[in-house]
Amino acid sequence: MCRHDGHRVSQATVLRLLRDEGLLLEANYQRERRQLAARRKAAFATEPTGPNQVWQLDFSEFETASGGTWRLAGCRDYWSKYELGWHVSPTANQHDAIAAIELAIKEAAGKPLAELAPRDADGTVKPLVTIVTDNGGPFRSFRFEAFIATRPELRHVRTRVRTPGQNGSRERGFDSLKYEKLFLEEIPNALDLVRHAEDYRRDYNTVRPHEALAWNRPHDVHTGAADPLVPNFPEPENLPTA
Repeated sequence: MCRHDGHRVSQATVLRLLRDEGLLLEANYQRERRQLAARRKAAFATEPTGPNQVWQLDFSEFETASGGTWRLAGCRDYWSKYELGWHVSPTANQHDAIAAIELAIKEAAGKPLAELAPRDADGTVKPLVTIVTDNGGPFRSFRFEAFIATRPELRHVRTRVRTPGQNGSRERGFDSLKYEKLFLEEIPNALDLVRHAEDYRRDYNTVRPHEALAWNRPHDVHTGAADPLVPNFPEPENLPTA
């Protein structure tokens, strides 16, 4: 992030400052992350190679200062880490799950996904986006499955029972939203919750570099302006010590 802002600092200096502030994680944390990543990949028939191929969807609760409990539903692009919008409601049912997908479709492409989906030799639309969810009631409902079935550009995959790691990117996104934004604010009602959540989404997608994307921003990766494997800052320089 310092290099993004134009500051020339050595890696050793950054490492020392992070260690002094207690911001470094133990070595076994990265080992656990790699194990979770392997389990997440098992949920996909084909590893995604670009945006709008795998979206992870789930709900998360938040209680406002006035005592109301609200549920946020949102799709997150697995490949680009792009947050595709929040649907906020007092309920977490099949209607809310469908509304979250419809919101994501509008945000993702700017045009009907069916126009972007591949077609077979007969011109039949083939699935473009795989929606990954857990086994919660909203995602097992007839109405939700009917919604997917009437849209050939979509495909639904549920994770294995008691395997939350397969939807881990979505869970990690909700954790970041809460601990980096919502829990730090005094949020009295749903309107303020929507405002703060959207402020965070805009900052997360367009401002903050993402470690898992080689320090690129999710919006740049999602739109093709950056490669998630290639850092967009110059190679580090070894600064003189004297």
